[in-house]
Amino acid sequence: MRFVPRFTDGQAFSHPLGKIVCVGRNYADHAKELNNPIPSEPLLFIKPATSAAGFDRPIEAPFARGEVHFEAELALLIGERLTHATTEEAERAVVGIGLALDLTLRDVQARLKEKGQPWEVAKAFDGACPLSDFLPLSRVPNWSALVFTLEIDGELRQRGEGADMLFPIPTLVAEMSRHFTLEPGDVVLTGTPAGVGELPRGAKLRLSLTGGLEVEGQVAE
Repeated sequence: MRFVPRFTDGQAFSHPLGKIVCVGRNYADHAKELNNPIPSEPLLFIKPATSAAGFDRPIEAPFARGEVHFEAELALLIGERLTHATTEEAERAVVGIGLALDLTLRDVQARLKEKGQPWEVAKAFDGACPLSDFLPLSRVPNWSALVFTLEIDGELRQRGEGADMLFPIPTLVAEMSRHFTLEPGDVVLTGTPAGVGELPRGAKLRLSLTGGLEVEGQVAE
């Protein structure tokens, strides 16, 4: 069954989830911690709908394939078709904001990067994108004021601010629409701040976002 995005009031979105369009290295400190160059334009990749999972069930990660790393991110729910959009059109098309984990098979990704090969098998596996419900929004007045955090077993591991993004949200969504038409039900991930690391088996997760969104999750053993 296709994953259907839901709002925090319990209402299901009118479209099932389509694709998940992601950006790498949208925070300078995260690029530096992985010894990656800071990009001059968004580094885009896609996760399929089959990678989405809710936080209401234990997070099943493919630990047998190597280190699984967590990357906490803001998630945007797209409500209108966008292609070659302006920043104003891109901003109006966002109908919800939530939280996500971009789970990454880091050892696998490193081997692929050494060979100059695509990352999909390290980023797009089943369950690679746990998603929260979405705060219903017609328009966010100040993207740069958004703050989100990730705690693992009660310890703060990541803290991100919209103001620290290399490519602000309207610019990022508009740029994505130049390469991939965005459809209602698509989700955009906006990059992860510094602090990524190995996902512990059995860990308890807590994610929060300004505006009152709080999510708890459990990693399977």
